Amino acid sequence: MTRLEKVRAQLALYEHPLLVFDAQEAGEGVELLIRFKDPSVKVHTYTATLHPRDLDHPNFEWVFQRMLYDCLHDYFVEMFLRTPQDHQERQRRERTGG
Repeated sequence: MTRLEKVRAQLALYEHPLLVFDAQEAGEGVELLIRFKDPSVKVHTYTATLHPRDLDHPNFEWVFQRMLYDCLHDYFVEMFLRTPQDHQERQRRERTGG
């Protein structure tokens, strides 16, 4: 089984109501792709590279699950349209019109 097949076999075990998972080769690693199911929602595709050391780990299933959950956390945080951290920048743009 190739590394890509190994990741796709793991992804087949997961189903999410909002997201679609896929994988593609990335050199010696594998790139994990996470997309929003509803194309009318304009959000980016999340990508993360799985390195050979993780793909060949004896407890790959657990390593993969931890990485997938970490990626989901990061993806949902990146979807924020507004955060308290960008409040001052928004106020500056509103004052200057730029």
